[in-house]
Amino acid sequence: MTHQVSKFDLHTHHERCGHARGKIRDYIEAAIERGLNTIGIADHSPFFSYEEDQAFPKISMAKSEFPVYVKEVQKLKQEYEGKIEVLLGIEADFFPEHIERYRPYFDRYPFDYIIGSVHQVDGISIFNKRRWNRLNEQQQVQTKETYYQLIEHSARSGMYQILGHIDAMKGFYPEFSNIQTDVVEKTLKVIGENDVAIEINTSGKTKDVGGWYPSDVMLEQANHYGVKVTFGSDAHDPERVGDEFELVAKRLKEIGFKEWCFFRQKERVIVPL
Repeated sequence: MTHQVSKFDLHTHHERCGHARGKIRDYIEAAIERGLNTIGIADHSPFFSYEEDQAFPKISMAKSEFPVYVKEVQKLKQEYEGKIEVLLGIEADFFPEHIERYRPYFDRYPFDYIIGSVHQVDGISIFNKRRWNRLNEQQQVQTKETYYQLIEHSARSGMYQILGHIDAMKGFYPEFSNIQTDVVEKTLKVIGENDVAIEINTSGKTKDVGGWYPSDVMLEQANHYGVKVTFGSDAHDPERVGDEFELVAKRLKEIGFKEWCFFRQKERVIVPL
């Protein structure tokens, strides 16, 4: 299905997760102001595997807020109809041992898409720079391989339409990209085979590494393996909505991509580049 939509952003957060600024409406208004046709709201899902209602208040919303979140996005979807398309998404942490705990919560609601993101490796945040201090070369390779094995597992799970920021582990450790292993290419092949999209996420510029996730090298490999791509600013502030959309589109064309996509009712909508 081809739909002429020129500008979209599928990855935005808001104050409910505890570490973003502004309400959902603020992100929609920012999207309209920046000329977007489609805006996806994809805040961090609750930690459904914990007993507590809100296990990590600075990381994600409470379980009790989840249906309230869905209802609010649905209400705004209707309110803004004709002005901008509002999509209901969520960004879910990928924990292989808990995937079946998450699935029923997502199946209950009419999500347009679900972003699966690996935020922890060996129980430590991927953004924890200190994790690298005590690792020798072999252990660094092992850590990178574990990260990509988790991403590969998430691609095979069938739960996600999009995989989030697939080299974000470089965020506060730019040397991550130089750790040599063929696991990255293997993972991209699996993502392509499982027909899951990856996002070009422009929030890397807010971290030490600068730039985007994933790297150009990975995008070239992704193109080779027929991986579909989409766009997400990962905005935690309304000012970043749609950030560098045009630059990303230009780069993708240079790499050889002909199209990218977004998701409506979990169906891929193709947008020519």
